[in-house]
Amino acid sequence: MTTSLIAIGMPGLPEMLIIGGIFILFFGANKLPGLAKSIGKSANEFKKGLKDDTPLDSDDDDDIVDEDSEL
Repeated sequence: MTTSLIAIGMPGLPEMLIIGGIFILFFGANKLPGLAKSIGKSANEFKKGLKDDTPLDSDDDDDIVDEDSEL
């Protein structure tokens, strides 16, 4: 059976453990829960923004030029 050098798909348990170890090295064990919480909040806000059908308030007043004013 031949294996390809490029694996496409979800990472397995060994890869997830390596990624987790790298996160612990970079951020420290004390900051990881706060990081995960902030990522979860931003994901929820993003999903809420996608579901929201109300248009954003645009400040197009800057584009309106008074005809009497000189440029």
